[in-house]
Amino acid sequence: MTISSVPIQLGLKANLTQFSLLVLVNAFVGAMVGMERSILPTMAEHEFHLVAHSAILAFIVVFGISKALTNYFAGRFSDTYGRKTILIAGWLVAAPVPFLLMWAPSWNWVLVANLFLGVSQGLTWSTTVIMKIDLAGPRNRGLAMGINEFAGYFAVGAAALATGWIAANYGLRPQPFYLGIGFVLAGLLLSIFAIRETRQYAHYEAGQRPANRSATSLSPKEIFWLTSFRDRNLSSISQTGLVNNLNDGMAWGLFPLVFAAAGMSLTQIGWLAALYPAVWGICQLVTGGLSDRIGRKELIVSGMWLQAIAIVVITMTSQFSGFALGAVLLGTGTAMVYPTLLAAMGDVVDPTWRASAVGVYRLWRDLGYAVGALLSGLVADVFGVMSAMWLVAGLTFLSGLISWLRMTETHRV
Repeated sequence: MTISSVPIQLGLKANLTQFSLLVLVNAFVGAMVGMERSILPTMAEHEFHLVAHSAILAFIVVFGISKALTNYFAGRFSDTYGRKTILIAGWLVAAPVPFLLMWAPSWNWVLVANLFLGVSQGLTWSTTVIMKIDLAGPRNRGLAMGINEFAGYFAVGAAALATGWIAANYGLRPQPFYLGIGFVLAGLLLSIFAIRETRQYAHYEAGQRPANRSATSLSPKEIFWLTSFRDRNLSSISQTGLVNNLNDGMAWGLFPLVFAAAGMSLTQIGWLAALYPAVWGICQLVTGGLSDRIGRKELIVSGMWLQAIAIVVITMTSQFSGFALGAVLLGTGTAMVYPTLLAAMGDVVDPTWRASAVGVYRLWRDLGYAVGALLSGLVADVFGVMSAMWLVAGLTFLSGLISWLRMTETHRV
C-alpha cells in the first residue's frame, strides 16, 4: 500500500522525519499549558484578589472540562476528517489565549482563555498522540508514547520555569505571555506546511492484523461504553487516567499556594512548578520503552502508588528541599503511568477505531483535571489545604489498587 506513491512502512525508523516533526509540534502544545502553570494561581490572588480556593481553581475546572469533551470529539473527527485537519484547527483555537491572559480585566476573562486553551489542547495533543501511534506500529508503541509525552511535559516544565522567571523580574503581566504568541505561530506553521496526514497508516496496520470487529460494526456509543465500563482493561486504563490527572489538577492549583504559604519566592515557585513536569517528561524517555520490554501493568500500578507517596512527602514538609524531593517523586511516578496507559490503549483496540477509543480515554483522563480542581478546592475551603492533599493521595493509592486487581497484562513481551 502507498500514500502519494510512497510505500507505507510502520515503525519509528521508517517514519523518523515525520515523527520528529510531530514531537516538535507537541512540545509547543505542552508549552502553551506551561506558560500559565507557575503564575496563574499567584495572579488570581495578587491581581484579582481571589481568596476562596475553589474560585482560584475554577480556571482548571474550565480547562479540564473543555479539554476532556474536545478529546472525545477529536478522536472521532480525526477518524472521519483526518488527523492534520483537526491539528490545524486546534492551533487556530489557541491563537486568542495569550492575548486574553495579557489583557484580562477580570478573572472571567482568564476563565474564557482557559476554555479556548482546553479546546485547543484537546484537538492538538490528542491528534499528535494518534498520529504517532499511527506511525510507530505495535512494536515500538510504548517508546513512541514516551517520546511524545516527554516532549509535551518537558516543554510544560520549561515554559513554567521561563514564565516564572519573567514574572519575578518583569511582573505577572503582560510579559510572561509574550511567549505564548511565539508558541502558537510555530505550532500552526509547522502543522500547515510540514506535517502529513497519517490516517492511512492506521488502515494499513488494521489490514496486517487478524480479522477483528471493524469500525463499521462498532458505533460511537459502543466504543464509549466498551472503553469506559465494559472492557476490564480499557475501563481500568480510563479510571487510572482520570485519577492521575485528578492529582495533577490538585498539584497545578494548590502546590503554588502551598509553596507561597511556606515562604517560597516567585523564582522558587517557578523552579518547583517546573521540576515536576520536567522530571515527568524526561523519565518518559525511559518508561515508555521500558513498558515495551517488561509490560504495562507493573508500571501503571507502581507509578500510581509512587505518586501517592510523593503527595504525602509534599504535605509533610515546609522546606524547598522537601518540596523538590516530592516533585521529583511525583514526576517519576507520573512518567511510569502516562505513556504506558496510552500504549496499553493501543495494545487493546483495533486500529480502525483506535482514534475514537483514545478520544474516550482522554475524555475520562482530562475530566480528572476538573474533578481534581473541584474536589481539592472545596475540601481546602472547608477543611484546609492539607486535608485536600491527603484525600488526593488516598484516591491515587486506591486507583493503583483497582488497576492491580482488575487489569491483565496487555502487551505480550
